[in-house]
Amino acid sequence: MNLLLAKVMFLFEKWKKSANFAPKFLLSTVILKTIIRITLLLLLVQTTLAQTPKHEVRAVWLTTIGGIDWPHTYDPYQQRQELIGILDQLQRAHINTVLIQTRVRATTIFPSAMEPWDVCVTGRPGTSPGYDPLQFCIDECHKRGMECHAWIVTIPVGKWNTDGCKQLRAKFPRLIRKIGEEGYMNPEMPQTGDYLAQFCREVTRRYDVDGIHLDYIRYPETWKLKVSRQQGRQYITDIVRKISAQVKAEKPWVKVSCSPVGKFDDLSRYQSAGWNAYTTVCQDAQGWLRDGLMDALFPMMYFQGNHFFPFTVDWKEHSYGRIVAPGLAIYMLHPREKDWSLDIVQREMGVLREQGLGCTFFRSKFFTDNTKGIYSFTRHFNRYPSLIPPMTWARRQAPSPVKVLQVKRGMTTDQLSWYGATDHSGADYLLYNIYASDTYPVDTRDARNLLIARQRARSLQVPHQGRTLYYAVTAVDRYGNESAPLDHGKDIDKARQPLDIRQLIVGKSPRMNKYKRK
Repeated sequence: MNLLLAKVMFLFEKWKKSANFAPKFLLSTVILKTIIRITLLLLLVQTTLAQTPKHEVRAVWLTTIGGIDWPHTYDPYQQRQELIGILDQLQRAHINTVLIQTRVRATTIFPSAMEPWDVCVTGRPGTSPGYDPLQFCIDECHKRGMECHAWIVTIPVGKWNTDGCKQLRAKFPRLIRKIGEEGYMNPEMPQTGDYLAQFCREVTRRYDVDGIHLDYIRYPETWKLKVSRQQGRQYITDIVRKISAQVKAEKPWVKVSCSPVGKFDDLSRYQSAGWNAYTTVCQDAQGWLRDGLMDALFPMMYFQGNHFFPFTVDWKEHSYGRIVAPGLAIYMLHPREKDWSLDIVQREMGVLREQGLGCTFFRSKFFTDNTKGIYSFTRHFNRYPSLIPPMTWARRQAPSPVKVLQVKRGMTTDQLSWYGATDHSGADYLLYNIYASDTYPVDTRDARNLLIARQRARSLQVPHQGRTLYYAVTAVDRYGNESAPLDHGKDIDKARQPLDIRQLIVGKSPRMNKYKRK
């Protein structure tokens, strides 16, 4: 592909420099540039489609503050129905990770012993909606084979006189600092890390979350730093270390991640324009991956062009074998924002896939509203499901394979059931991936054959529409390690051959023996 692109650009430059090129051909030049631009984009998209990976994080931030993504009503039943609709849309686009804002501003969307209910769920601060939105979201995500991560806003605690901020100030009079009208936990006080670690442990212990996702784990940009940058980074890292230790002590398979500023630091050839993670706000996010404090990063790369692509390479080169799924600014597509054209995001998605990185959309409503066609494009781009990369840095041993796979063919569906896999990870249950193909054996390395991912039940009905399908099932532990497949179908062709009438007449059909008189 790169050679083809180079040839196209070479021919264009050669034509432009030729003696026949003149100002009167300026319009032709513009048209040709447009044609080349569209051609390059189509080539990139087609290449990435042809190379759809089996493992790829495809994530969405689901924002609850002010109900801007969800919920848009205070009626509990309608809230649940709305969330089901959102998750159904995400599933159709083969999104596999939902980051739901769980701690909003020292307030929550679940019944917490530490902090009050957020206003977004009832319209009244501190009031229960009569159900548990976090538990409901986890259950609905898991039904669809998606991971659900609890998005925890860490340092900001909201307006100075709102419920969450006031309660924290009452408990810890010296811990909260006021900047303007906002309150912030002081990252330089050890109680901040202790408190946030305790909060994250509560979520991990009580809920079957797949990840704890830390937001704003940094100094506020308006904070007047009075210590060295190195000391500031140490303060933030100490908070991360405490949270990671508490989460892993409860459930070591739960991913710890964060959303750092999109540019880690200045590069040798490209500057960050004074806004970066490492120097500006003291986020040593790449160091957290290196030192095993985090399993994944979702950098907020809300840029384009040379403010995006070189910094993408930097995240890739310093991923240390962990997950990196940069956040894309699809909100910038909206006319009330920057009114970006769709091809900006399309190119970024293509490059991320070529780099072997994941992709995260900020934010959900702009995606499900199909702003500038981003949802339609993604459904085409993510033509097949994908698995989340396994946490091999934490554990490598896969489950033992499924021992028995049974397939019963009905008039319209194949009924699959299986059992016998063994988990070695110490987690509470196994998941299963189901593959299907019209050829045997089923190639479980090919994403096109992935039918269902991360199913907990040990049975499945598959509509066959008259086709002969072959199946394979693998067991998956909570770290994402996948067992060897068990295939079904070696004797399927023989079993499904039509009756040979000549054999029936002469009485030699083994399939008719059961009808013979004894």
